Amino acid sequence: MSGRRTAHRRSTRISARTAATAAFVVLSAMVPGTGTAADAQQGVEADLVYRCAFPSGQRPVTVSVAARLPSRADVGEAVEAADVMTTIELPEEEVTAWAAEGAASARADTRLTVNYAQAAESAQAQWRGTAEETALPGSGAMEIVATGNVPTVTAGSTGELSLSAGELGFDLVMKTAEGEATAQETVSVSCTPAPDGDGRFAAIPIGKDVDDPGEASASPTASEDESPQPEERPRSRAPEVREPAQGTAADPEAPPCHYEDAPSVGLVTYITGYSNVRKLGNASLLPLSCVNVDQDPIPDIEFRDGVLHIIQNSTGVLDEANRPRTTPGPATLLTFGFMPTSAKMVLEQTGPMTIDSDLANTFPRTKGTTYIRVGLTLRLYDVKVNGVPLPVGDDCRTDGSLYSEEPSPEQFPDPHLVLVGTGTTNISGGEAEGYFLLDGGQLTGTFTIPRFTNCGIDEDLDSLLTASLSGPGNYVKQVQGPPCGVAVGTDRFCTDDLQPKVIPVPER
Repeated sequence: MSGRRTAHRRSTRISARTAATAAFVVLSAMVPGTGTAADAQQGVEADLVYRCAFPSGQRPVTVSVAARLPSRADVGEAVEAADVMTTIELPEEEVTAWAAEGAASARADTRLTVNYAQAAESAQAQWRGTAEETALPGSGAMEIVATGNVPTVTAGSTGELSLSAGELGFDLVMKTAEGEATAQETVSVSCTPAPDGDGRFAAIPIGKDVDDPGEASASPTASEDESPQPEERPRSRAPEVREPAQGTAADPEAPPCHYEDAPSVGLVTYITGYSNVRKLGNASLLPLSCVNVDQDPIPDIEFRDGVLHIIQNSTGVLDEANRPRTTPGPATLLTFGFMPTSAKMVLEQTGPMTIDSDLANTFPRTKGTTYIRVGLTLRLYDVKVNGVPLPVGDDCRTDGSLYSEEPSPEQFPDPHLVLVGTGTTNISGGEAEGYFLLDGGQLTGTFTIPRFTNCGIDEDLDSLLTASLSGPGNYVKQVQGPPCGVAVGTDRFCTDDLQPKVIPVPER
């Protein structure tokens, strides 16, 4: 593949976590104490205890969070965490089991929820990181150290801004000594903080430093006849989180994504995300997958209630090695009486994919609403219960498409999944917020999983899987990256060989 995708990989670390942490703490101490609020830095590190759901069951895990943060900041000033490291100590029992299954190394993608709190206001962000491939130790626990760019936060008022660690998730990708995938290539783990801790690991004063002599001398002295006027306090606002540039924490090992013989308005893009299965109470990763999109070259124009609407209709096809399906990926579940269960999962497109966007122009803003409809069946294979294969066969699938409640059933009568994305932008230009087809973003939906059929080789397992997985009330959050316009081939969103340059990051 020619042309680099937008993905960030740091150079190989050869020192231990403690040495790396000490290094940036020393650098922080060398920063002079004068200058702007963001000039002075503080090194922070905290060891936290989590309860993590591994395929074998729940285990306690020690997690260290380290970063370099401003010592203080002003209202409206972006607070950026640098040199962020999330270190996870994997239990010896799990490492030994992986090694017994042929794993020799592992790399990881991590997702740490960070809560920003200031008085009664709060906001959340996900600190994402990537841990480079690390050899499994011969014995003992294993440390993975994940690094990456994280969102910035802007305080809306004066007072202390505290940072606390919340839920943690990570995906481990296992390789053999020969560099091949293991039988259980990916292990997805979700963790919750131990109940006896609040997770707080940093605090940043927001507002001017009253002890700063430069600030004091800049204020005129009131005369004895003048009464000091009360300072007008700004209205308290919640901290505002801004995500880093798309693709900076993405997996560089993306699957191929070409659109052969694309029309002049053809697009190619990546999608990923998470799906929560209600009966299981956890989230499954939707692996990074490729979609080919055909736009209608001439949009429709409508006037409704005095508002100009531009209607853009498009169609799409999933493309995994010229097959209409998502990239096959693992799903680690706790089911069948809380027995750890793993499986390979793939979504196969069985009906048309329609992408209908309505752009309502209400000066000076444009509001976009996009409905994506697609018929998808869910197929499971390589199912294991407590490590023992469950012979479901190669054609174990839902009896029909996953389906959502359809707002226009007369127009779209067949069962299908419905995803909805909304966004706004200035008519005069500027950065878009939310979802637009040509910008990417988040789409969400709820759906029902139909009963399973064709499951089982020596015995009928349809009812077992149906009872464990099928039913309504499931949720999906899909993230689409900015598409590559194949005919245009812009450097901004396309690699040299016309694949999407920006790789989206899944969000829960």
